[in-house]
Amino acid sequence: MTCGTLVGCRPVTGYDADFLGLGVPLPVPPGEVRVLHYTHFSVLLDPVRRLAAATVCAVDGAALLALPRSGRWRLDDRVAAGEQAGAELYARNPLDRGHLVRRLDPVWGDAETAARANRDTFRYPNAAPQVNRFNQSKELWNGLEDHVLAYAAAYDHRIVVQTGPVFGADDPPYRGVRIPRLFWKVVAWVGPGDVLRSTAFVLDQTPQLDDARLSEITAQALARDDIPPLGPFRTYQVPVPDVAALTRLDLGPLPRADVLAGPHVTPAGSRPTDITVQRLPRARAWSEIRTPAEITLP
Repeated sequence: MTCGTLVGCRPVTGYDADFLGLGVPLPVPPGEVRVLHYTHFSVLLDPVRRLAAATVCAVDGAALLALPRSGRWRLDDRVAAGEQAGAELYARNPLDRGHLVRRLDPVWGDAETAARANRDTFRYPNAAPQVNRFNQSKELWNGLEDHVLAYAAAYDHRIVVQTGPVFGADDPPYRGVRIPRLFWKVVAWVGPGDVLRSTAFVLDQTPQLDDARLSEITAQALARDDIPPLGPFRTYQVPVPDVAALTRLDLGPLPRADVLAGPHVTPAGSRPTDITVQRLPRARAWSEIRTPAEITLP
């Protein structure tokens, strides 16, 4: 890993692995990444895919400030422009610059720190191309942290949120960037008895088409320089080890802390081998969720 610790000529330390008091380190990716630290969060940028392989944010729910949305998307000059997907990816098309670290999550502390965190979320390494159509599942995805924060209110209102895209070998190319169709999120907190707990979610924007038709319309779109076809968001609560298997990230203690732990959860030190991007969510008993009330928490 290579690291960046200065943003706009100011030192930043990024995500604090001891934020919860139990030690939740940065994920360890299978390949080389650029580790970029911002205010209260860090981004692991994949220079080949030009998108974040993972982001990690410390959220102090008791100290959050409700700042208005403000910010202009900018490249991060700590890494080469060719290693991050910038404005050209989103120009003259219906793609959204989706915040990976949600804008609200690192915006806590004193007013100056919160304002700086707000600005930091508008760096392109923290963006990912997503469907710009609003639907209920997208609203649910963006509000998952709020639901877990409310659940963790009795335990200092603190959570750690890890999120990123799933890099699939068949992700369609568009303007030099392969567009992910899946995103993941793992939320961790301290539960009763000072025990680390976690849960995971997957967001799917794959069109609900058979493979042949999807390949056909993808090729037609790319020939016109249109964005590849993307479907409406569908959100699933999934076992944390499945996220580790899909992403090939070492998620440290989080798979063992999974609230969905049961016979399907992978023992410590191993990963399931029967799940791939092409076979999900049929490979496992994933639960599609449409409202926060359907989220399983102990």
